[in-house]
Amino acid sequence: MSERVHNRVVIIGSGPAGHTAAVYLARAEMQPVLFEGMLANGIAPGGQLTTTTDVENYPGFPDGIRGPEMMDKFRAQSERFGTTIHTETISKVDLSKRPFKYWREGSEEDDNAYELADSIILATGASAKRLFLPGEETYWQSGISACAVCDGAAPIFRNKSLAVIGGGDSAAEEATYLTKYASHVHVLVRRHELRASKIMAQRLLKHPKVTVHWNTQATEALGDGDLLQALTLKDVQSGETRKLDVNGLFYAIGHEPATQLVRSQVDTDEDGYIKTVPGTTQTNIKGLFAAGDVQDKRYRQAITSAGSGCMAALECERLLAEEEVEESA
Repeated sequence: MSERVHNRVVIIGSGPAGHTAAVYLARAEMQPVLFEGMLANGIAPGGQLTTTTDVENYPGFPDGIRGPEMMDKFRAQSERFGTTIHTETISKVDLSKRPFKYWREGSEEDDNAYELADSIILATGASAKRLFLPGEETYWQSGISACAVCDGAAPIFRNKSLAVIGGGDSAAEEATYLTKYASHVHVLVRRHELRASKIMAQRLLKHPKVTVHWNTQATEALGDGDLLQALTLKDVQSGETRKLDVNGLFYAIGHEPATQLVRSQVDTDEDGYIKTVPGTTQTNIKGLFAAGDVQDKRYRQAITSAGSGCMAALECERLLAEEEVEESA
């Protein structure tokens, strides 16, 4: 029988958090192993940025950069410093004791097919909730987005009429943000009131460039085949339908953290995000670190994910170094 694989650090996830952690650990000669996933959570290796067209708010790219190209550069940098990258998905982990056990997809039914890791950095990210309207796939990233902060300043949205779906704080915040660029912003709310906090709701309702459409849901995305041009709306009370001319649609109906792998073993909040010790990436399980959108429900930006990946690497390196000293004492 071949010797069981035993790694010091395994990184699960391949977005900015995972690759930043990999760069730091590889340069520290920690020999990290990164599993980038094979369409894990329905997203290609590289995470949500692979579905983004132009990234203009990441430092170091004054002319902007396409999301997939940016993630190719992250990956190349990880490899350059010696990270071992597997285009496979981790389908099962056992965090009950260290070293942790993990199984690659396809081997999870074999209890003895596990590999070992002294520490794990979980950077599996989160995905925006979508409605999958008729026409959505055609106009995704061609007028439809799930991040106003990421995409709102793009030329296709400037001085155009835009729509936001949602009634919570995120929707109010994103709609207000979009007023900087849009000619007008339409907020589509299924109910007869906003779920947003009072101050956010008041700010939104008083804004001269915002119209809130109550008891309204979008039922179809329309366009010329290249760009979004309108939405079909339905009044949920009367059933009447109408068309709204808009050149952009932004979902603000929440995100789903990719924590199914560990949710029953690690502390999470009510929405499934991994809880970390404030100011760190440490979880309630020693040796398990969480970085990026999997533990960040507030900012969800590439730059903040990369920052938390750096934190996770430094904390992981420090823990393993301290344990080595203790073992040799």
